[in-house]
Amino acid sequence: MEPVVRIASRTVVLAADNVDTDQIIPARFLTGTSREGLGASLFADWRRDGAGNLRPEFPLNQPEADGARILVAGANFGCGSSREHAPWALTDYGFAAVVSPSIADIFKGNAVRNGLVPVEIESQAHQRLLSRPGAEIVIAVEAGTVSLPGGGTARFELPPFARRCLLTGRGPLDFLLEQGPAISRYEREMSEVAGRGSSGAADPS
Repeated sequence: MEPVVRIASRTVVLAADNVDTDQIIPARFLTGTSREGLGASLFADWRRDGAGNLRPEFPLNQPEADGARILVAGANFGCGSSREHAPWALTDYGFAAVVSPSIADIFKGNAVRNGLVPVEIESQAHQRLLSRPGAEIVIAVEAGTVSLPGGGTARFELPPFARRCLLTGRGPLDFLLEQGPAISRYEREMSEVAGRGSSGAADPS
């Protein structure tokens, strides 16, 4: 994934609470292991009617949403099943961050591993963003701040390792692979210690 340091974008507001992963990407689209093309099915049952036509009233279908990279969502976003396809669909569509007063824990972990910034801010700041769809804001990952329409900032917390992954563009697997030389050195040292111990053991005969 690419490093995520600063996101400057207009917002799209999806104010509904308890948006679960099946609403983000319905189960019928989970037929592959690639994220490519999943953005077309993001919020599929809300974005399109039964005939497959776009619903003009849905926030993502409105002209001002085009190119926006920050989704402002209601509380408890990403609840439900743990499918990693949910952040895949959001990032493939073009989103780089989701801002909410509360984001489901499993979704947050999946988001970070896929370069999507989960931003939890306090309720008053969140209400300011809900009331100003299309606002130009800036999310600074290292500082943990979100600029607010009309001035001021809101803070958000990320675990240190999650912040490191986003800033460097290197996920948990990358981190483990980087430790390969240290792991090999430790195993070699432990083997030498064990060898010295066995060579000094008393002869049972």
